[in-house]
Amino acid sequence: MAEERRSWDKAEFAAKAKTRLKDAYDELRKPTKSGGFRDRQPREPLPPSRAFLKGRDYTLNMEEKYGKTQVVTANLPAAQQAGFYCKVCDCVVKDSANYLDHINGKKHQRHLGMCMRVERVGVEQVREKFAELRRKRDAEQ
Repeated sequence: MAEERRSWDKAEFAAKAKTRLKDAYDELRKPTKSGGFRDRQPREPLPPSRAFLKGRDYTLNMEEKYGKTQVVTANLPAAQQAGFYCKVCDCVVKDSANYLDHINGKKHQRHLGMCMRVERVGVEQVREKFAELRRKRDAEQ
């Protein structure tokens, strides 16, 4: 009992594909209630504007838990678990290196309302910053 391979009528399927494409195009070209056409894809809303990345204005106390031991139980709240707790993201990071990676990372910065881009500055702004730092250094001496 020999089975033959099924043969396809290429012309018939090409005609079906052509009519399917035409119907889809006609559906897109129907006017909407507002009078426009559906041929344009709806745009995603723009993300909220975020501030440029900026330096920390506080110091991190990484020595806070140095040399301390803690009993870990299963029913402790996140803020009291072993490791470093991030109030902004509500997460616990187990060691200081990962905590630094977390607070400098994209997820944490987004929760703070910042994007990961740094503001571009011109030559004049750099000169002004140097002059400000010089004045500050001279005032300390």
